[in-house]
Amino acid sequence: MNLLLIVHSMFVLLAKKDNFVDASLYEYQPEQMHLSFGETVRDFVITWSTHQKTNASVCKYGRNAIEFTKVNLESPRLFIRYIHRVTLKNLKENSCYKYYCGSDLGWSRKYWFCVPQKNQSWSPSLAIYGDMGLTYAYSLPYLSDDVQNHMYSAVIHNGDFAYNLESEDGERGDLFMKQIEYIAAYVPYMVSVGNHEAAYNFSHYRKRFSMPGVSEGLYYSFNLGPVHFVAFSTEVYFYLQFGYEPYCNQYKWLENELRESNKPENREKHPWIITYGHRPMYCSNDNMNECSTKENVIRGGDPNKDLLGLEELFYNYGVDAEIWSHAHSYERLWPIYNYTVLNGSENEPYRNPRAPVHIITGAAGNVERQDSFFEHLPEWSAFRSQDFGYTRLKAFNKSHLYFEQFSADKEAVIDRFWIIKDRNKDVNQSYYKNDRYSYSYNSNNYSNDSHNYNRFNYSNFYSFKESSVCKHL
Repeated sequence: MNLLLIVHSMFVLLAKKDNFVDASLYEYQPEQMHLSFGETVRDFVITWSTHQKTNASVCKYGRNAIEFTKVNLESPRLFIRYIHRVTLKNLKENSCYKYYCGSDLGWSRKYWFCVPQKNQSWSPSLAIYGDMGLTYAYSLPYLSDDVQNHMYSAVIHNGDFAYNLESEDGERGDLFMKQIEYIAAYVPYMVSVGNHEAAYNFSHYRKRFSMPGVSEGLYYSFNLGPVHFVAFSTEVYFYLQFGYEPYCNQYKWLENELRESNKPENREKHPWIITYGHRPMYCSNDNMNECSTKENVIRGGDPNKDLLGLEELFYNYGVDAEIWSHAHSYERLWPIYNYTVLNGSENEPYRNPRAPVHIITGAAGNVERQDSFFEHLPEWSAFRSQDFGYTRLKAFNKSHLYFEQFSADKEAVIDRFWIIKDRNKDVNQSYYKNDRYSYSYNSNNYSNDSHNYNRFNYSNFYSFKESSVCKHL
């Protein structure tokens, strides 16, 4: 009897030990793997999480076989989970790699990624969307299939993740990050911040994602082929309880960034400038979004709080396309500045447009469902849809950009268009200024200075405007 008791006790102890080992291995197992560009497109940042702390963060990688090891000896940082980051620098451009990450206590499965060319003479493709939740993420299966078929050089998620990352003490964010791993572990997952990330001063967004620059992903830029992408936060206009410093720092950075990217030598390399931020300047949604009113503070600023808007800044430095989300719909605008349509011509509105082209793509899928539109189509709105889906961009070359909208509802492309610009480096005038005409679709009132068709120029006449609140910071 005593012998049976001893054997039984040993069995229980061994079973508990096995359970403890299994639990321990799980706690150290990497999860939520995602990629982003570092300071160049040849630098890839790999970010993942573990439930328990490890002594090091390690990635093993190679092209034909696993042949290199990169170790970050700094301890992972605790934020809800332990967050690990490893930067793989100076990767071979136009090459694909296999990789896996973790530590001696646990390894991820093997993934792959492809490094784009560093120069501008190639044609990158991207998927772009915002407002994708953990539940009702209708676009996710299609995006995952596209990524596995090597359709994209990168993906841009333009704000509003999971609904919300911080919910259930961050567990909802953990599940969302696991969910997007089917995309983000294979292509750089570039992000911007939205209103649903505001909790705890946007800390879940700032800690979970790794973007270029020093702003914790609130604003940054990167070059991809002939395109210079500029990301920024629209939320600095709405969450002033966190202070004016984020707004002031970003506005100064944006002005300097756009001035630099508009210099002749930089515009020659990357002639396309595309911005992305969460809340739109314009929209025709009827759900009381600020974008459906002319008093939009992102567009025109807020004089009561001494905040400067961004429309004039983007217009004066020749931003070509402005991508937005927040409205749970898709909408393409005619080239527009200050509620005035400034098409290239009557027959070719997007050829040499006289103002930026706005695209709203916030219908990736979420529990809040689609947004409805005003019954009347404004004259500045070219196409709109309530379908769930996402936008695809292909920068063919220095003169041609191609956009299309994929509908997850219809499993088909529902809108497509080109932006084309004929370049003439000898034009000696400001980028858009004094190069306008107006065209109304309702009145057919059309006038044009034909000799001013080309608006590709490099003059930096715009001087930085500073609000008084920024002067004291």
